[in-house]
Amino acid sequence: MKKSILLIIFTGISGVLLGQMYEVGISIGGSNYVGDIGRTNYIYPNKIAGAAFFKYNLNPRMALRATYSYLPIEASDLDADTDLRRYRGLNFSNTINELAVGLEYNFYEYDISSDDKTWTPYILLELASFNYKYVVSEPQPNQYQYNSKNSLAIPFGVGFKSKLAGPLAFSLEAKFRYTFEDDLDYNTDKVAKLNFGGTSNDWYMFTGFSLIYTFGRPACYRKGL
Repeated sequence: MKKSILLIIFTGISGVLLGQMYEVGISIGGSNYVGDIGRTNYIYPNKIAGAAFFKYNLNPRMALRATYSYLPIEASDLDADTDLRRYRGLNFSNTINELAVGLEYNFYEYDISSDDKTWTPYILLELASFNYKYVVSEPQPNQYQYNSKNSLAIPFGVGFKSKLAGPLAFSLEAKFRYTFEDDLDYNTDKVAKLNFGGTSNDWYMFTGFSLIYTFGRPACYRKGL
């Protein structure tokens, strides 16, 4: 009896795993930040950035995805749109390492093993944990002590993906992250010259191109999903 139950469970799991399609890919593009220093353009990549991701297709419309992103950010008041920031002349650079999980939703059914469902625009919503540096203190004038910490962000974005050839596809994507922090640019009330007085939290973004490899048996989705 136990062997029969185990066989049924194993067969069911195998059917789910083999009856879906998986995607792995890499992304290359640019990152940028919006906060208390520099420009306020939400799509204005100024640093080379990259990512690697895995997707599990629940059905032709939805996929679960997990992503690791490496996102350097920098900004300068000299590039700002306001005279106040340009006169102030501050600048900074930081590096964000991010892990995110979430849901991708296709506007059209997407299945590159078919003849007529090989492209679609999509939207995505994720929850992310990220690591970055912040300023702890100023032991000597203009010399800062840094530490690193983890925080949460809410990434969301839009994209377009299409089949290239065989199991290969590509996508173009812009993803925006709202953070719960205001010190990605080293803003802090612990150092007078770094107390910018901003009250809004920082954002960071990624815009880029992805190359995707699809594997697994052609999907056998349940009716209604």
